[in-house]
Amino acid sequence: MQIDKKVRSEKRKKRVRKCIIGTATRPRLSVKFSGKHIYAQCVDDEIGSTLVFLSTLAKEAKEQKAIANVAGAVFLGKMLGEKAISFGIRQVVFDRGGRKYHGCVQSFADAARGAGLLF
Repeated sequence: MQIDKKVRSEKRKKRVRKCIIGTATRPRLSVKFSGKHIYAQCVDDEIGSTLVFLSTLAKEAKEQKAIANVAGAVFLGKMLGEKAISFGIRQVVFDRGGRKYHGCVQSFADAARGAGLLF
């Protein structure tokens, strides 16, 4: 049962990822939710490097006690948006990682948009 769940998850992720490619001018904003933490990064797929990375394990997020829920997603989305803009990234392509655009994913995206990112 668990193996089948992982296989289906990987299929969804690949289906979404084949349409989304990050470039230097418009990197891919990838978000990953685990049971306890949220990981988000802006990736340039042409050269295969991470431009901006942030997670709930960061010092600022630990001070706010951000975890993998809607409130944590809003906090991290806002922080990532501000950090990306400070690095000169204004436009991104959103990669939801095979998850539904609902709940934490939607809250993260709305907070990142509110911080000034365009996608």
